[in-house]
Amino acid sequence: MKKLLILPLLFLFGLLQAQDIEGSWKLTHQNGKPVTDEEYVKIIVDDYFAFGAKSLKDNHFIAAGGGPIRLENGKYTETLDFFTLNPLQVGTSTTFKLDMVEGKMVISADTDNGMLVEIWEKIGDGTNDLTGNWVITGRKRDGDIRRSTPGARRTVKILAGDRFQWIAFNSETKEFMGTGGGTYTAENGKYTENITFFSRDDSRVGASLGFDFEVIDGEWHHSGLSSKGDPIYEIWTPYAEGYVPAN
Repeated sequence: MKKLLILPLLFLFGLLQAQDIEGSWKLTHQNGKPVTDEEYVKIIVDDYFAFGAKSLKDNHFIAAGGGPIRLENGKYTETLDFFTLNPLQVGTSTTFKLDMVEGKMVISADTDNGMLVEIWEKIGDGTNDLTGNWVITGRKRDGDIRRSTPGARRTVKILAGDRFQWIAFNSETKEFMGTGGGTYTAENGKYTENITFFSRDDSRVGASLGFDFEVIDGEWHHSGLSSKGDPIYEIWTPYAEGYVPAN
């Protein structure tokens, strides 16, 4: 992100709850200047966050990052599981002062690159059967379901506030394999993704993909055709249950 002028700090009155920040957010100002040429969208749910960024001029992918969050006593901490702008920062944490002002989220911290102040505007807080943070744990191939236990190498899909983002990464090696995201709907067993950014191919922006879905015993069963037209059947488990971190 660009280093810009510093925005005066704003203050929070009242108690801040974790659910207040769940949903989808768009970055509107950084260090006092509006963000106009780029789009940064952040999704927060189930103590996890992910963001994706693109150029508005040509939909070119810019960056992605995300990982666990913690909110307590007006302090908001992000720990990076993946970060394309600087993979060396994977595993590090940054604690921000967090203020809610007229429905906007203002976060500020003194970083290695100086003071950082950002304003994020909420763009969605709707929920449905698929709202949450998920990790892939199974696939059906040749009629057989094959299960796996995600470790450092994992694929995550986070959905909240009518936005989704998937990310494939290895938090141990700090390798990033890809990401994509956009808006989505999930109702009556039909799940539709509308792609607004895609790290592997900018030309996919604007495409819509439809799938069938069913939540069985708390897991998301996802089936249809991939972006390449290949049949897929995936099983996604809530992240807190499916991901087993290394000891």
